[in-house]
Amino acid sequence: MSAEKLEIADEAPYYLPLGDEVEIFLSAYKKRLPVLLKGPTGCGKTRFVEHVAHKIFASRKTPQASLQTISCHEDLSATDMVGRYLLKGEETVWQDGPLTRAVREGTICYLDEIVEARKDSTVLIHSLTDHRRMLPVEKLGVTLDAHPDFLLVISYNPGYQSLLKDLKTSTRQRFVAIEFDYPKPSAEAEIICHETGLDSDRSGRLALVGEKVRNLQGHGFDDGVSTRLLIYAAELMMAGLDPLRACEVSIVKALSDDESVQSGLQEIASAVFPVS
Repeated sequence: MSAEKLEIADEAPYYLPLGDEVEIFLSAYKKRLPVLLKGPTGCGKTRFVEHVAHKIFASRKTPQASLQTISCHEDLSATDMVGRYLLKGEETVWQDGPLTRAVREGTICYLDEIVEARKDSTVLIHSLTDHRRMLPVEKLGVTLDAHPDFLLVISYNPGYQSLLKDLKTSTRQRFVAIEFDYPKPSAEAEIICHETGLDSDRSGRLALVGEKVRNLQGHGFDDGVSTRLLIYAAELMMAGLDPLRACEVSIVKALSDDESVQSGLQEIASAVFPVS
């Protein structure tokens, strides 16, 4: 592999800071304070974690391997996170889960959408978020002290949680909280342009679509459009798809099945990308 390719591979994942969130995270990491990321879906929380993890562990040979990401869901159990015994040939062997690997190796463990996980998974992390910094592994009969470089990061979307799926106060108060939101149109256009190579004019128009769709919240439409979906639309345009059609399949159809809502979204896209 050429030196140029190595340099590219070692670059931190692109993230455009919108405030002092990077500074806050790095300060929290210096003191090993667990971090909670709050914000809507697709606003850049995961990319942010990838970015700061790379900055923190840049001196390692493989900084991209210094982040264990766990996408939480209702079937995610404590066993999935900690580990389990598996049959290998005629032997039973232990296999660490991603949380245990992070604790042992000294990496960042990121629990994405923590409230989607089962309650036993949430309780499990409490001992890692205070002065103890330890992980009980009941099936092995041991308690692991976290590596000095270990950090726990969780995220959730406050706007989408029901009363049955909210983050408990006892858990919330264990974390430093960083709030995220969708970027302003100028910043979002810059992100779209960088991520896809789309020209600045169409990137700006897509960011405008995003702003107008989000302004519908509270007026019969509860969901905003994620930066991720705007990037998808840009990718389709880069592949040669008509801009209006790209918006339709990656934004209008993706956001709702309600025909009246789709009609409103389509009107926004048509106004921003008029048919010539």
